[in-house]
Parts: sequence; C-alpha cells; structure tokens
Amino acid sequence: MSTDEIGASTVKRVTTILIPFLMICYLVSFIDRVNVGFAAFQMNKDVGLTPAVFGLGGGLFFVSYFLFEVPSNLAMKKFGARRWIARIMLSWGVISACTALVSGPNSFYVVRFLLGAAEAGFFPGVILYLTQWFPAATRGRIVSLFYVAVPLSSFVGSPISAALLELDGMGGLHGWQWLFLIEAAPAILLAIFTYFWLPDSPSDAKWLNTDQKQWLNLTLEAERKKSEADAPVHDNSTWRIVLHPQVLLLSLVYAGTSAASNGLSLWQPQILKSFGLSNIQTGWLNALPFAIASVTMIWWGGVSDKRRERVWSTALPLLLSACALGAGMMTRQLLPAMLFMILTLVGTYAFKGPFWALSTERLGPRAAAAGLAQINAVGNLAGFAGTYLIGVIREQTGSFALALTPILALQVIGFILLIASRRNPPVTRYPVQEPGL
Repeated sequence: MSTDEIGASTVKRVTTILIPFLMICYLVSFIDRVNVGFAAFQMNKDVGLTPAVFGLGGGLFFVSYFLFEVPSNLAMKKFGARRWIARIMLSWGVISACTALVSGPNSFYVVRFLLGAAEAGFFPGVILYLTQWFPAATRGRIVSLFYVAVPLSSFVGSPISAALLELDGMGGLHGWQWLFLIEAAPAILLAIFTYFWLPDSPSDAKWLNTDQKQWLNLTLEAERKKSEADAPVHDNSTWRIVLHPQVLLLSLVYAGTSAASNGLSLWQPQILKSFGLSNIQTGWLNALPFAIASVTMIWWGGVSDKRRERVWSTALPLLLSACALGAGMMTRQLLPAMLFMILTLVGTYAFKGPFWALSTERLGPRAAAAGLAQINAVGNLAGFAGTYLIGVIREQTGSFALALTPILALQVIGFILLIASRRNPPVTRYPVQEPGL
C-alpha cells in the first residue's frame, strides 16, 4: 500500500471512529446549554423571571465559561483528553439536572454560572484534541463535521424540549423540570463511556494499525515543526499567548458569530413564539433553520479545504449572517422572518469550520492550548453581553428587532477585522522560557 493510500485510509478511519462520538457529546452539551430557552415558556412564570433576569441568568453561563476556559484547557493538556473530557461531561450533566431545582432569580443565576464553569474547556479542548489526530489540510471539513452538532442540537432538541413541556404535572413536577432532568441524563452516561473508551493519542488507538499510527505521527510531527517556524503566535507563557494581538483579534472576530449562535439558540424560540405559535409549532419551526445550517456548514468546510483558503472562507459567511440579521430585524411577518433566520444561521455556522482551521494555523504548537481556549472564551463572553442585552432591550422596548442590534454590530466589526488581518503578520518570538504564567 502506498503512502497516500495509508494516509487516506488513516484519515477516514479516525474520522469514522472519533467524529460521530465527539459530535454526540457536543450535541448533548449544547442541548443542556440552550434548553432553558424552551423551559422559559413555563419556568419564567412559575419562578418569577422577567426578560432582564432571564437574559442575565442566561448570560452568566458565559461569564464562568470565560473565567474557567483557559485553565480547563491547560488542565486537559496535563491530565489527558480521556479523563478531562469525561470530567467535564459528568459535571455539566449533574449541574444541568440541578436546574430543575430553580426556585427564583438567585438560584437561576447560581445554576447557570455553575453550568458555564462545568462546561468550560470542552469545545477548545476538542479542537486541540483534533489537531492531534488530523493534518491541517483536512481541518476545515473535520471541524465543520464536529461543530455541526451545535445546529443539530437545536434541530433535534427543539421538538424534544417542546414535547417534554407537555409532561407538566406528571409526578408532581412541572414540565420544565422534567425537561432538565431527562435531558441531563445522556451527558452523565456519556461521561462514563468517554472515560473507558476515548484514546488520549494516536499511539493509544487500538483501532489503528501500525502503519496508520506511524503515518499519522510522522505527518503531524512534520506539521508541528513547520508550524513552530511559520505560525504568528509562539510562546511558552500563558499570559503572553492570551494577550497576543493575533489571539485578541481572532477572539473579536469570533465574538460576533458566538453572540449570534448563542443568543439565537437561547432567544429564537421566544422570537418565534411571539408570532402566536403553540409550543409544538415553535419547536418544529425553530428546528428548521438549524437543519439547513447543518448541511451548508459541512459543505462549506469542504470548500475551504479544497481551495486551501481560510480568510475569505471565514469572512463571506460572516457577512451573509450580518446582512440577513439586519434584514430580519426590519420584518414583522413570520415567513420573511423565518427566511432571514435561516440565512443568519447558515452564515453563522458556515463560518465555524474555516475559522477554527484558520486559528489552528496561526497558533504554534506551544500556544495552541491557551490560544484556542482564549479565543473561545472571549468569543463566548460576547455571548454573555449579547444574551443579557437582548433581555434588557427586549424588556425596555418590547422589540426583538432592537434587541438584536448589539449582535449585528459585533458581526460587522468582526468582518472588518478579519479582512484587515488577511495578510499574516510577522512571527512574534520571545526568548525560550519554562512554561508558566
């Protein structure tokens, strides 16, 4: 068998084994993050949550997510993917179930903050993990395949969450309590499976033969050496990495789509509900934009890999999302509103694969763990600002259109910054030092 044939069979084998499993884990994670958007139909009235309180509580998730993101990713590098990802999934599953115990604003704030702390590090940890299994040329499609779990989580979770609300009164519990309890169970079960099954590195993979392991290790090692020489961000110091201009720029670019995807995942059910739909109708209509976004996301990631181009492959979906969101803010009818929601989410999610491939290419091997975590952390901090401001503006004005303005502004800023950065800056080098802060 030739080297090219070994390489193709290796990538196919790793994709088949790892990606579906990691997709399922992230799908469950995101359902547990955004199912509060459906629970709000009943929970807000039952425990006394105003739109501003709901927006703040929903946003507090991203505050703790931001605070614990970099430490969590560094911990995964120390303890290994198998142990740390299993720990993350177990803790978020338990805390998500505890959301059923919310009795007022304060307990809602606490449980959302704890949920963000528990989940912190999962996404950038998996992105870092994928760099240890896939060559750079394949990462646009691979990240898209993994990230498709996010829109799929709303496609799958929306009808399920809406149906679980119909259990209201069964066993003396509210429908929203059943929603949290039932949807938290898969995370706990997957945590146990992850601990016993997920390999830490290609050398630990029993499902790769000797030739495949050798090809993968040699290929990735050659790429690591090239990245060490060519990537703009190099350092051993965590602080220098997280404050590096390239890392901060990528963080701001990511902020717009992060605010859009997280904000719409949380608020879109209530936006649709405002058109007078039932819970079940809202669940199915909310799923449609995410289903279409899932398909286009995988296709666009493949286009980016085929063209070997990252900047415009990232910028164009971001521009589409901003334009569609702006147009959608001016409509008051359900059909055009749905069309613009679809286009907004298509752009938002098509952006993800090329963006994370671009980010891994701009970060040297020593900077990857902290850099990827920082980009995701700052981006998700924008999720806090966006989610909270949507609630405040909605409560003050009664308008979802005005409430979406901060997200639109972030997307426009991100597009401008990305185009301005299309030429890689010179490599910044520091004296070699021992790892640390």
